[in-house]
Amino acid sequence: MRKELYNLLCKELKEVGEGAIKHIDLWNHNVEFIEQEANWARPAVFVEFCPIRWNAIVAGVEYRAEPEVKLHIVTDWRGSSSGDSPFREEALEVFDLPELIHERLSCLEGETFKVFDLVESQTNHDHEEIVETIEVYSCVAIKRLSR
Repeated sequence: MRKELYNLLCKELKEVGEGAIKHIDLWNHNVEFIEQEANWARPAVFVEFCPIRWNAIVAGVEYRAEPEVKLHIVTDWRGSSSGDSPFREEALEVFDLPELIHERLSCLEGETFKVFDLVESQTNHDHEEIVETIEVYSCVAIKRLSR
């Protein structure tokens, strides 16, 4: 399920905003170690799979879960967004990309997951030169073992 979902997310994210996203990868606390990491182009999206709790529908054969996937959308900080800031419009563009991503990914489906959709949005301002927007998606995941 994770491999299929990740590959499909990469494919769809590459199409957002006519190639607006410059880097896509698995999440590995990338923004926490930004000075230590190899530079990656921005905007970037990092995919984080949250822990999955599987429920047996038929023990040893079929399982279902409702996993969450966090998309860490990392953009450059463009200045103050205060009412009198000359950078206000550019600074607020940070909210445009998550909207475009949601339009592209809403209700995405694959062989091993269904109903991929947005459930939560967070904005992390704890970084000096970047803004990290975290969009949390949920889906219904299916795992079948062939016996």
